[in-house]
Amino acid sequence: MSELAAAPSAWTCPFCPLACDHLGVRVGSGDEPLALAGERCPRAEARLARFASRPAEARAEIDGRPATDDAALGAAAAILAGAAQPLFAGLGTDVAGARALYPLACATGAISDAAGGEALFAGLRALQDRGQFTTTLGEVRTRADLIVFVGGVPADLAPLTAWRCGLGDADGPRRHAVALAAPGGDDAALAGWASDTVTVEMLPAAPGDDLAATLQRLLSLVPRPQADDGSALAALAARLRAAHYAVFVGAPARLGPQAALAVESVHATVGHLNRTTRAAALWIGGGDGAATASQVFTWLSGLPLRTRASTLGLEHEPFLYATDRLLADGAVDALLWVSSFDPDAAPPASDLPMVVLGHPAQATACRRPGTVFIPVTTPGIGHDGHLFRTDGTVLMPLHAVRPETLPSVAQVAQALLQAVLEARP
Repeated sequence: MSELAAAPSAWTCPFCPLACDHLGVRVGSGDEPLALAGERCPRAEARLARFASRPAEARAEIDGRPATDDAALGAAAAILAGAAQPLFAGLGTDVAGARALYPLACATGAISDAAGGEALFAGLRALQDRGQFTTTLGEVRTRADLIVFVGGVPADLAPLTAWRCGLGDADGPRRHAVALAAPGGDDAALAGWASDTVTVEMLPAAPGDDLAATLQRLLSLVPRPQADDGSALAALAARLRAAHYAVFVGAPARLGPQAALAVESVHATVGHLNRTTRAAALWIGGGDGAATASQVFTWLSGLPLRTRASTLGLEHEPFLYATDRLLADGAVDALLWVSSFDPDAAPPASDLPMVVLGHPAQATACRRPGTVFIPVTTPGIGHDGHLFRTDGTVLMPLHAVRPETLPSVAQVAQALLQAVLEARP
């Protein structure tokens, strides 16, 4: 590999929910892949390797054949304008892209749902039902003395989770970290963080219990010290009561089919603890723009995703408006799929007329009759932008590594809106 030139140092990684801003990128020449500079992160390294140092040459396609930008835009507008009930799904974009997609959804009466919507709504449903106490990555790192990783450390979704929670800080507070009901073989993700200031504990689920049942048992033990039965779970309940600041960290996508119940149990436990001490939850999820789309649609409409914009107003159906259900039931007649971050996030298999705003590498997977593919640039790689971090209160700036000529999702969505309005009588 030739000598690599460093990209701008103020780079925020857009490829996982943590949106780390301490990493760097090196840009080579020609077709050399982009490379991570300085710190290591397996996810960032793998994603960067899918981008060449020289911006890709990509063209729009209609029915799998090359097309001009204007022709593709017209064909995409015709699909959306002619649909009785379109679905906007994936939604892998930044703040500007989501802001531009919302008025297009309103103009077409679309239902909107992000990729990974089930995991996203596990947390949202618990919040809607019972409320929550949550915290930020910075507060966990500087204050938490007890961290419970619910279902283990989500190193597959966000490899630097433990580090961002402060387990590698030599000058941080003394901490005890627990991997609660982690899948088999997942303990190593936490065991490696043991040090002079960090103690670690692996606490498996009781025989016959799943994670949700384990959390329910913990919830029953926290407010009732007299129920101590000498078990490891009772000992954890005592630790939680004695902690100055306990934080539950988990990824809803890894909590199984009862994720919403597990999240609700954590929130109830945190609520009990906050009567006498301090506790909070931190959920890791919403990557590839899902949490950003949810935030943007919520502030623009007052309702989260899985909402339909229609002549009757806004209709929010968190169960009925799930992408998989809508496609399986034949409840939609056109699909707009947005995926600007992950080249492997291809649209779901479907015979519907489809418009794809995607990473150039997705063109091959989208070559079929009835599909319009429009390549877009990736925020944080080809253009500047903003993403909401997993803790939901921090908006992270994205800086281009090497600007390119492909349009952004926002630019295409704005052009589609104009074309849709012009296509109608």
